[in-house]
Amino acid sequence: MAKQINENSVQDKVEKSNSLRFLSAFNNIDYALKTRYGMNRSMGFSEAVRKAVSYNFTIRKYEDDLISYGRLRNAIVHDNGDFTIAEPHIDVVEKIEKIEKLLTTPPKALDVVARRDVLTVHASKSMREVIELIASSNYSNLPVYNDDNEIIGIANGQKILDSFGKYLLSGGSADEFLDYVKIEDMLSRIENSSYYAFANKDITVEQALSMFHQNSKLLAILVTANGGAREKPLGIMTGADVIKMNSILETY
Repeated sequence: MAKQINENSVQDKVEKSNSLRFLSAFNNIDYALKTRYGMNRSMGFSEAVRKAVSYNFTIRKYEDDLISYGRLRNAIVHDNGDFTIAEPHIDVVEKIEKIEKLLTTPPKALDVVARRDVLTVHASKSMREVIELIASSNYSNLPVYNDDNEIIGIANGQKILDSFGKYLLSGGSADEFLDYVKIEDMLSRIENSSYYAFANKDITVEQALSMFHQNSKLLAILVTANGGAREKPLGIMTGADVIKMNSILETY
């Protein structure tokens, strides 16, 4: 009999631990959403989640789960909030804790995904030199800087190919394009500002994913100390990193 009571006590503690863990994670998510996006503290959890979907990749990914957790929270907590009347499954607890971690202590992009050896090219380089550099480095997006150390665009392999084709169709020769057209000349002919963005060193993986999601034209995000255009690049992320970013958030 004593053994049975002991086993029940241990099980009861585990179940209570699950409910407390769930509620702790839930409350931290609720607080993080409302403070980060300036929402009224009296706003309902589900409404806060729906409003945050357009700003936050993690919320967008787990929107349905979070809405369900809001209903679950109301189901397991008594009206006066003093005690729980149900216990969540451990799988639910672990998942909401994962979402909490992603929202409250998200991984920084510069630490886990951004390439730190940022290869740049000067605006005066010929197209031949740029193409050779892209081919030898295996990097298809190279930031282009002028004499003032200011970025003027991104040398992108596909866009270079498109420009090369248009140049030939207009009657120009391949050698003329390769040797006499500068990368700054090519960039000046296209609307380029929407193809790159800057972020400061604290940008998170989730924030980077949101930037790529919100701008389908975005080729690269350059990470600098304060997000300034004339600061030395500390790292770079491109569209090719999106799959890796998703994987990082999935296993974080």
